[in-house]
Amino acid sequence: MTNVLIRELPDNVHTELVRRATHQGKSLQQYLVSELTRLAATPTLDEVLDRIERRSGRGRVGFQSAVDILDDERSRRDSR
Repeated sequence: MTNVLIRELPDNVHTELVRRATHQGKSLQQYLVSELTRLAATPTLDEVLDRIERRSGRGRVGFQSAVDILDDERSRRDSR
């Protein structure tokens, strides 16, 4: 496994992350691994828009089609 070192993290950010980890009954390391894993598994808005463009062929879709495509993406992500 890879290690990550974060330098110059503001004290208030560290305090909040520790608070959230404690609230979930996790160590700070466990909490950060789970949050970074979730972040990496969630497509960015640009990635979602690119997928929509590739599926539609023209880059333009109606509102309902966009909603349906986003729902499909969320379902696929949640099933992982």
